[in-house]
This record gives sequence, structure tokens and C-alpha cells, in this order.
Amino acid sequence: MIKRFLVLLIAIQFSNCAQQQKVVNTLPKDNILTEELISKGIHQALVNGIKKQIPKLICEDGFYRNKIVKISLDKELKDVDKRLREIGLNNLADEGVKVLNRAAEDAVKNATPIIVNTIKEISFNDPKNILLGENNEATKYLKNKTQKQLHKSFKPIVKNSISKVKADIIWSKLITRYNAIPFVKQVNPDLTSYVTNKALEGIYTMIEIEEKEVRTKICHRNSILLRQVFALQDKKSFLK
Repeated sequence: MIKRFLVLLIAIQFSNCAQQQKVVNTLPKDNILTEELISKGIHQALVNGIKKQIPKLICEDGFYRNKIVKISLDKELKDVDKRLREIGLNNLADEGVKVLNRAAEDAVKNATPIIVNTIKEISFNDPKNILLGENNEATKYLKNKTQKQLHKSFKPIVKNSISKVKADIIWSKLITRYNAIPFVKQVNPDLTSYVTNKALEGIYTMIEIEEKEVRTKICHRNSILLRQVFALQDKKSFLK
């Protein structure tokens, strides 16, 4: 009985996808789609990336347990981590990595409205080429256009989050203990800038994931606009 139900469920899903696939052949030809309509479709795909993927980052362990976006340590901080472990401070070193990720999770949560508004405000110089580009073409364009602006507005939020999760206190202990080790090169890392950059990388990565889903899976196009606009991309694929 259960097996029969699962077969029926799969059949319904494929049927729905097959019906949506017909959109490729029935919606307007590419010369009817205006640049304004294409731009709106790309905007919607990117905003969907925020609304569907970013919630995965802002929960506890959203960064820390996500191998794709987890904030690891750069060379300088890895040296700190390594030497502290060598003198038996494993727990403190572990906590140092975790709190950086906790700060990112909290910061992204507070910055999500800023990110959405930034996406909505950008304009696309050549939306058709973006649409017909690679599976991450829109995200690459978004990153190029918004990274400096988002970094500027995001950094004070990250600074506040670092303080909120006590990452500043923990890393002060880490750096103090490390700098007390004989013959090591003294360090004074800018954690706020580091977490800001890494958190933004994580955001763009998750948006890129959703863009690929929309481009490659018709069932992920959850509006008439997305189905209409990305049907043009599908036609391009069929011509290859």
C-alpha cells in the first residue's frame, strides 16, 4: 500500500513538472520578452535566493555546521590555532572558531532586510546576457555590483554581533595567550573585517545555490514571471 502511494506521489510530481516544461514552448518568443521583464525575473530569482536560502544561515550552526559556508581560519589565525593546541588549549581554540561563526549567524539575521533592499535597487545593464549566461551569472553580477556597498553597511552589524556572542572576549584571550608564547610573531587580527568578508561570501554562495536551482529545475520557478523569463534560458539550452 505504502509502495503504491509513493509511486503515485512520484508520478504526480513528474506530471506537474512535465506540465511546467510545456511553458518553454508556449510562452512568448525571446524577442517579445522586454529587458524590463527579464530584469524583473532576475531580481525575483535573486530575492528568492535570500528568502529561501538565507534562513538556513541565521539559525544556530547555520554557518558552523554548513561545510559550504563555514568560517574557517586564514593563515595567520591558523597559526594561532595550531600553537594554542600544541600547548593544550584545544577547548579555547575550538571555541574561537565557533564564536566567529556564531557572530556571522547573528549578523546575517540582522542584515537580511538591508541585503534584500540592496538587491531590489540594482539595475542590470544587459539582462538578456545575464539570463543566457552561466548558472551563477546573476549572482556574479550581484556580487560585483553590491559587495562594497554591503560590506560598508554590514561591517558595523558584524561588530555588534561579535560583541553580542562574546567573540571579542574569547579572541582577546586567544591572542593574549598566543602572543605570550616565546618567539612567536605577535598578531592583532581585525576580526570584524574578517567575519564581514566571510559572512558575505556565505550569503553570495547561498544565493548562487538558489539561482542554479531556478535555472536547472523548472519546478523551482514558483511564479508566472520566473517561468516566463527562464523559459528563454531553456530555449537557449535546447539549441546547444
